[in-house]
Amino acid sequence: MKKHLVKTVQKFAKSQVGFSLVEILVALTLLGIAGTFVATKIFDQLLNGQIDSAKIQMQSIGKVLKEYRRKCRYYPSSEQGLQALVQKPTGGKECKDYPPNGFLEDENVPLDPWDGEYVYESDGKTFNIFSYGPDNEEGGEGTDADIYLKEKKGTGS
Repeated sequence: MKKHLVKTVQKFAKSQVGFSLVEILVALTLLGIAGTFVATKIFDQLLNGQIDSAKIQMQSIGKVLKEYRRKCRYYPSSEQGLQALVQKPTGGKECKDYPPNGFLEDENVPLDPWDGEYVYESDGKTFNIFSYGPDNEEGGEGTDADIYLKEKKGTGS
């Protein structure tokens, strides 16, 4: 009886060694699906973080532009652009109280999170800043939409 039990256990153990090809393929498929889901969520979070970063950066630039207006009594023109924050403009209105080192600590105007330049529009009294977003093209929908500091109220707002 004991011998018979041992043979049965050995026979069962031999038949159950390892996984079948189908089991391995099912496991790999499930891991692939789970990995795709996780990677998509991580990518979405990264993209949303970049969009939030662009908004925060534009708000900071907006505060510096308000400081420019406080000292110079006008915003830089669209032609002078954001470069007027780091280098005294040579054309257009002259700012008599322009600081020797400019208005930004850095010598360059920051780029958006996708290494594109922020677009600046101003009539001297108001301004708007925007980024073309992740696709670096005007327009777009969803996460590819342009990102505005202020709501777009028309051309040249």
